[in-house]
This record gives sequence, structure tokens and C-alpha cells, in this order.
Amino acid sequence: MTDGTVLFAVRDLPGSGGAGVEQLRRIHKELEADGFEVRWVSSGEDARAVLRTEAGLAAAVVDWALPEDGGTGGESGGPAVLRQVGRRFQNLPVFLITAGEDFEHLPLWVAETVVGYVWPLEDTASFIAGRIATAAHGYQEAVLPPFFKAMRRFDDAHEYSWHTPAHSGGVAFLKSPVGRAFHDYFGERLLRSDLSISVEELGSLFEHTGPIGEAERNAARVFGADRTYFVLHGDSTCDRMVGHFSVTHDEIALVDRNCHKSVLHGLVLSGARPVYLVPTRNGYGLAGPLPPAGIRADAVAARIAGNPLTQGAVSPDAQYAVLTNSTYDGLCYDALQVARAFAPSTPRLHFDEAWFAYARFHPLYAGRYGMAVGPDTFPEPERPTVFSTQSTHKLLAALSQSAMVHVKPAPRAPVEHDRFNEAFMMHGTTSPLYPMIASLDVATAMMDGPQGHWLIDEAVAEAVRFRQTVVRIGRRMAAAGDRPGWFFGVWQPGTVTDPATGARLPFADAPAELLRTEPSCWQLEPGADWHGFPGLAEGYCLLDPVKVTLTCPGIDATGHMADWGIPARVLTAYLATRNIVVEKTDSYTTLILFSMGITKGKWGTLMDALMDFKALYDQDTPLANLLPELVAAYPQRYTGRTLRELCQEMHDHLREARLVELLDTAFQDLPEPVTPPQHCYQRLIRGGTERLRLADASGRVAAAMITVTPPGIPVLMPGENTGAPDGPLLRYLTSLETFDRHFPGFRSETHGVTVDPDSGDYLIECVRRIPAQQSGNEAEAAPVSSTG
Repeated sequence: MTDGTVLFAVRDLPGSGGAGVEQLRRIHKELEADGFEVRWVSSGEDARAVLRTEAGLAAAVVDWALPEDGGTGGESGGPAVLRQVGRRFQNLPVFLITAGEDFEHLPLWVAETVVGYVWPLEDTASFIAGRIATAAHGYQEAVLPPFFKAMRRFDDAHEYSWHTPAHSGGVAFLKSPVGRAFHDYFGERLLRSDLSISVEELGSLFEHTGPIGEAERNAARVFGADRTYFVLHGDSTCDRMVGHFSVTHDEIALVDRNCHKSVLHGLVLSGARPVYLVPTRNGYGLAGPLPPAGIRADAVAARIAGNPLTQGAVSPDAQYAVLTNSTYDGLCYDALQVARAFAPSTPRLHFDEAWFAYARFHPLYAGRYGMAVGPDTFPEPERPTVFSTQSTHKLLAALSQSAMVHVKPAPRAPVEHDRFNEAFMMHGTTSPLYPMIASLDVATAMMDGPQGHWLIDEAVAEAVRFRQTVVRIGRRMAAAGDRPGWFFGVWQPGTVTDPATGARLPFADAPAELLRTEPSCWQLEPGADWHGFPGLAEGYCLLDPVKVTLTCPGIDATGHMADWGIPARVLTAYLATRNIVVEKTDSYTTLILFSMGITKGKWGTLMDALMDFKALYDQDTPLANLLPELVAAYPQRYTGRTLRELCQEMHDHLREARLVELLDTAFQDLPEPVTPPQHCYQRLIRGGTERLRLADASGRVAAAMITVTPPGIPVLMPGENTGAPDGPLLRYLTSLETFDRHFPGFRSETHGVTVDPDSGDYLIECVRRIPAQQSGNEAEAAPVSSTG
């Protein structure tokens, strides 16, 4: 194991002759003796390739006169390499080789980039190597963030453990055969770093002291917060924590209906009275943003006044509002517009940014994340306190369940640390896993400075390349004329405008640099057919390029259905056989995420699978050849069927059942609220509920949330009336139930629904009727008033 890599980007490789080159070879040997690996390159192009791919560099030695393999335009050779070092790394020590007489003619910016100069023949090899090694060791120490550095130092001390956990650095596992297998699999270092809160020198997660507190303060700086809290149970716990702190019993909370179930859990814990806000929807069935008109003060006031639950509230004003940003499908708000709209209605605003922790680190997302709302952008006294909860592990590099809460308080709703910490301790653990804390610390450090932009920019660039490739291949297939002209699409604008020239360009032909850097290319223009969302304002909403929604033939964003189609569930079932697992599948769309771990090889494999699926469909391949496990599991249903037959049969069913339309209606026409969620939970755990078939569930009060995935949005909340038998909710759920029976193996994942194993009937949890009072829903569920 080396101490790191030193890049030598020089004109001549070792062995090519010359006194200067021979001296560099001696320096090379000295560095190797000191534990470093040395990478030699002799062109600017090769040097930049190393900088792109080698994150373990500890130092670089760059020749100002380094040649370029090919013409690149603008700066090249040594100057271009120095520029890339500045974009890729923060404070990487760079030594410049230059002729002594050229020193005073170097551009002034060079002095800000390099830490020193090397004239190979004017000092001894050991002295020059010592300078490079000292700088490299200093960089490697400085690059470590606070907690991770302290944990490594403690690990290196090799102290005996007299505290929990009982495996004592892994020693206990070595006393059992299965324990030994576990130890060998995960390794001693992980187990040695699984420490107790008794290790005082590492600080306290609950007290936010020592290296842990320093790491949280560093994260607040990097993510733009006034205060940041590390959370070890995922964004779900963050949501519950913030909701539990922000709103109390019988207070009003404004809740985006497109919310995660953990938001509801926070309301159950606090006893709040939710008033739901309804997002827009498009023809694909995708949930859009909350419409601007729906979050204005007058619209919010009318919604509060029209909600029966608010009659029992302790105040007519909402104390808390929560919305999802960016949405599951990659729609992110102008955070300042949203904050200004909500400010008259609530003093606390919570952006659930579970999938959006990277937003601050790329200019495409400028102003579109919660921590962008502060005193510099929103003056007092109207500014609300803003919370941002982020699932750090989802799209940044952290261990699973690692998350953060960021806070930017305002005077109208102060967040005193000691009081918020009560909520933090209530939802936290007294036995934190230290590697998780370290991963949050490291994820923060990875985003600090130019490297954060570099990493996110690379993900954006790969997403843009994939998006353009799908469109270009589809266009080539349509033009070839030697096969059916259909292909998959991508949900994105068909054309974009170059602000510099005003020219309107087809998306597939637009310069990748424009798409990678210009936010206007991704904004949802009001009324545009490609996105299909009504009622948007200019600049209000932006499509995140790294969340790529593939579209299948059969329907468009306006809801128009074609005579033939390919439901996305069939596509993703095939992709699974190719070991390609997508993030989410709707009726005719599927979502894939371009995280920092995506490579050309990875998305190239997906492209190959999409093209293969098209060929199999066009050839009308038997299902047994491409989905053999499906046919084996349900032989009576699928034996003898072809891929094209299955797609058309499912498409016809979806069209005749109007499932996408029913979904839209069910999510737009919200059920009638009857009682707060907390009351339903109390009935649930005390046997006051019963499971009913859909045919018997009309007019009843739901005791548990029902969330259908896809699309992953709650269709029924605890305390809401299921409605009439032919109402939006029960018609939609009945259609899903019917679909499951017709197409076994393709059923929706419906949280809150139990499926009868014999009949396939959907069963939902409802509040049990009170025998003496069965005349109305209020009698069934108990009064909505806190005093009733």
C-alpha cells in the first residue's frame, strides 16, 4: 500500500537521455523509497486523463513546456494541466518545472496555482524529493475532514477496548466459526472502528462536541446552513424529527400531498392537523410541483378554512409547511419563489430534499434548494425559518441511512439548539455507528471546493450524453427505413434556446456544453406540451438532468393514448433479466438515476438492452425466450404468448380501464378529511380497526396510509373518508386490483393494502364503527375536536 501517487507530467520519459531527465529519475526513486507511487506522462492530454481518473493524487510535478498530443484550442500543454488541477482538486500541491529565465514571464495566475518551482539541476534529488514528499504528506493530512481524521488517529492508537460494543473491535467474532467468517468478510478495520459513545476523544453525537461537533459545523459551512445535524437513520428520521419539532398537538400543518410517508409519521407523533396541498399532474401520471396559484396566501387560507379538521385547531394559522424538492421524478422549485409565497401562511418551511443533497454544488441548481433561502436573499421580518432534510447516501457518497438536517432559522420562528436537540435525541440513537458518521464527514469533504462541482458536473455530463444518445438513436432508426421506426424516448424538452444567440436548437443537436451549464434549457416553460403540467410560472420549476425518465410508446405528456403501446412494466421486467434495476416504473415511464457512480460503460449497457428489447419486440419473440421465470410462475396465463401480444394486451387493458386517468382523478380530488391521523393510529394499536374488501369499504375512515408505487404518492391518508363506491379513490384501487388479476407478476407495490392470498382481493385498514353510533363518519372515527 503506497502513501499516494505523485504525477510527473514532463516532456521526456525516464530513460530518454539528458541530465535533466536523469535527475528526475533520481527524484522518482527517492519518492518511491518514501512510499509514493509515481505516474509518468509526457503529454498534456495524458496528464489531464490522469487528473480525471486518479483521485488518489498526493502531489503533481508539471512541466510548463509540456507538449499536447492534439490540438485543443485555447490553452494546452502545461498551462491546461494547471487549469485542470484547479478545477479538479482543492489545494493539491503542484510543483512547476520551468526554465529559470522564463519565471518572470509566467502568467500571474500560475503563482496562485502552484506551491513551488523545480529546477532539476540546481538542487539535489533528495532535497527536491523531500520538498515534494513533505507537501504531499501535508496535503493528505489536510484533506481529511474532522471526524474521519480523529477516528483514524484513534484506530492507529491500538488501544484495548473495555467498553461496548461487546465484540471489542472484532475480537469476539474470532471465537466462533460463523463469527470468524463475518470478521474475515468485513475486515478488522471496520470492526475496530465500531466504537462506543464512551470514546471521549471522538466527541458526542447528542452533545455535538469534539470531532463530531466539528464535523457537523464543517457540513453546515459546506452545505450553506446555519446549523447541521448528522442523522443515522435516513431522511425518514430527519422528516419525523423536523415535523415533531415544528408543529405540536392540534396545530395546523400544510403538507405537500406528494410527500414521503415519514412526513405523515411526524404528524402522527405530533398530533398535528394536516391540510394537504395538491401538486399538478401530467398525462404520463407523473406528479409535478405544487402550482404557484395553490401556495399563494389567499389559496392557502381558503384551503385551511375549507378543511373540517381545522375547526378543532388551537390556532387558525399554520405553524409548518413541508414540500418535496426535488420530486421523485426530478422536478425542483425556485426555492426563493416558494419561500416568498409560503411566508404569509407559515413561519416554518421544510424542504424535503431526500434526493437533492448535491444541489448546492452545481450552477444548474442555483437558488433551487432550501438553504439558498437566507437573509441575503429574503430580508426580515417576513422570512420563514427553513429546514432542509437530505438523504446524503442516496446521491452523494455516504453509507446507507446516513442523512443530515440543515437549518437556517429566522427571528419569527427561532430554532434554539437546545430545544431542537430534544427532538434530535428523541429520534436518535445512543449507540451510533461511527463509520456512518465518518461517511457523512467524508461526503461533506468530497463536496467542499472545486471537487464538489467536478463530481456533480461529471454526473450531469453523463446524463446529458445518455439523453442525447437515446434521441439520436431513435432518430436514426426512424430514418433508416429497414425496421419499425419506433424507439424509446426521454422526458425532456424537444428543443432548447441558446441564450447567447437566441437560436432554437433540437435537444439532440444542442452542444453538450450548453445543456450541461445553462439552467434555462431545463426549465419547464409555462404551457409546454413536453412536460404537460398546467398552471406553471416562468422559472418556477426545473427538470433535474440527472434524473432521467425514459418514456415508452403508448401515451404522451398530455394524456393522449395511441392505438398501440409498450407498458413500462414489461420493459423493466426484461431489464431485470439483464441485471439492470431501475429506480421507479410507472405505466409508461421508468426512472433511472445518474449518480456520481454512473459511467459510460454502465449506461452503454442500458442502451444495448433498450435496443435489444426493440429487436425482440419487432421480431415478436415468445415470452418464454425472454421472460422464462414469468412464464414458469404463471404458465396458464403466459404460455404461448409473445412479447408483442403481452404489450398490446396490457396496453389495451390500461386504455379501456382508463387507469392513468383514474390515477389523475384520485390524486387531484382528495378524500374528505374526518379525523386527525394521530387518532387513527391510537385506534389502530388498540384494536379499533378492521380490514375490509374494497366492495365493503365505501364511506369508511382509513386507519392507515395507502401509497401506490408507482407512482409512490399517498392516495389515502389516515383519517380520510374512502368515499362512494363509484368515487375516485375506490374506482382507482378497484382498477389496480383488476389489473393485478389480469397480469400476475406485474402487480403494483401498494403500501397499506393487504392482498387476500386466496381471492386476490385488496383489503384496507379502516376505523371500526362504534356500535352505539353508526349514523355518520364522525361517530365512526370520533370527533375531530381535541376536546370532544
